[in-house]
Amino acid sequence: MEKDGNKLPAELVVDHFKYSKENERLVQKSFWSKTRKFAGKIPFTKDAIAMYYCAIDAKTPLWAKGIAFGALAYFISPIDAIPDALLGLGLTDDAAIIAAGIRAIAGQVTDEHREKSEVFFNGEK
Repeated sequence: MEKDGNKLPAELVVDHFKYSKENERLVQKSFWSKTRKFAGKIPFTKDAIAMYYCAIDAKTPLWAKGIAFGALAYFISPIDAIPDALLGLGLTDDAAIIAAGIRAIAGQVTDEHREKSEVFFNGEK
C-alpha cells in the first residue's frame, strides 16, 4: 500500500482492522451462507474465499487474521456504507474492502488458500 495520503478509503479502513474475536465469530457463523448467496454474481468471490481460508489457517499471523476477519465481517454485515440491496452499487463497498484486505495480506494468502477457493467455487467441496 502507499503512503497514507495516497490511500483509497477502503485501504484506510483496512489499516484499522485489529484481530477481533467478535469478527472471527461473525465470519465463522455467517460467511458461507452469504458467500453461497452471491457466488458467481460478484467478481471478488474467489478472493473472499481465499481470504477466509487464510484467516482460519493456524499458520497465518494474528495481524493478518485481524485484517482478513475484519474485511470478511464487513462483507457479511448487513450494515455497511452502501446497502447490498441497492442494485449495481450495493456490493461496491464490500468489493473495495475485500480488495484492500487481499492487498494488505497478499503475502499471507498462499497457493493452498487459493486452491481451496477454486475447489469451493467449482463445486468440488
